[in-house]
Amino acid sequence: SFGDPPHKTGAWIEEIATPYYLFSGAGLKVTIASMAGGVIPIDAGSKAEMFYTDDCKKFDADEVAQKQMKDSVKMSTIACSIGEYDALYLAGGHGTCKDFVENKELDKVISDAYYSKCIVAADCHGPVGICGAKKKNGEPLIKGLAVSGFADTEEKAVGLAEKVPFLLESKMKELGGKYEKKGDWQVCISCDTSEGTLVTGQNPASSKAVAEKVLELLKKA
Repeated sequence: SFGDPPHKTGAWIEEIATPYYLFSGAGLKVTIASMAGGVIPIDAGSKAEMFYTDDCKKFDADEVAQKQMKDSVKMSTIACSIGEYDALYLAGGHGTCKDFVENKELDKVISDAYYSKCIVAADCHGPVGICGAKKKNGEPLIKGLAVSGFADTEEKAVGLAEKVPFLLESKMKELGGKYEKKGDWQVCISCDTSEGTLVTGQNPASSKAVAEKVLELLKKA
């Protein structure tokens, strides 16, 4: 939960399930991780009928996937071997507003991944996790890079603009990111390959496009 009064939240299941099946379907080994390790809470709102896709239903019934969700790898374990990963993807959900903000451990993992030629990808509120990462010169990692993430208008539409630690679109612009968006709830992704590789999506509708872009880039590598 986050905010005052507390708003109960977690990860957005579609933003995990859709990329999970695209990545695993392409033959990639997928490791599900979280900051604390162990059980990953899911935002109950993401299981509402309009959001609960076939991939979500499949994911919830998938014994292999659910074992990973209940026993996720601790991020510190990933940090020790980040150079061995081809891509790092941050799913969204308002749980990121609790787990990712001012998290120095995650900030370092993102920066290390970016400079180790690992594709860094994030969707919706997932990009909250890249806002604290730094370039080698100490500047914000996203400064001068094309980025996307949950739009301020979308945050206001879901009624949480006053609860989140910051509005993501505004924060990305403040940090010098070249923020890109389309209309609310429309598919929009940004891909920047000027130094490392960063792929970001605007909202839940963009998770598939983000994952597909990551696969496209991996095939070219």
